[in-house]
Amino acid sequence: MSEMKNYTPAEFRELQEELELYKEKREENKKDISTARGFGDLSENSEYEEAKNEQGIIAARIAELEDMIHNAHVMDASEIDRSVVNIGAKVEVMRVETGKKQTYHLVSSFGSDPVNGKISDESPIGSALKGARVGETIEVTPPSGVVFHLEVLSISHEED
Repeated sequence: MSEMKNYTPAEFRELQEELELYKEKREENKKDISTARGFGDLSENSEYEEAKNEQGIIAARIAELEDMIHNAHVMDASEIDRSVVNIGAKVEVMRVETGKKQTYHLVSSFGSDPVNGKISDESPIGSALKGARVGETIEVTPPSGVVFHLEVLSISHEED
């Protein structure tokens, strides 16, 4: 059983949509297994073996998504303190050591996409930023161990 996790309304909808997609894949997979059975000896039937492997992958993902949805807390706009960094916030920061500016969108681990600036609230930068206010400088200790500092320049929240 997972612990309760915070999600934005958009992330929660994505979880639900992905679950529906996997349920559809499960139905398609049942047909693939049935078709592959018709190809004869199951011990030498690669199509059947592949379909059965896919069945396990689909079942595992459905179980994972159902658990995530069951343990989800969808953040309501009234719960969000807009004066601090928290899930759903877009944060402009400046790396103190280099003067380089960067914008991050703090999301749950489900919505994480670092290449596009969406960082998990559980990542080193995300967890260091949570609760920070404009003007504050926070310390980040990444897995490399090379500590750096970020100054929070602005915080914005998208309406969902």
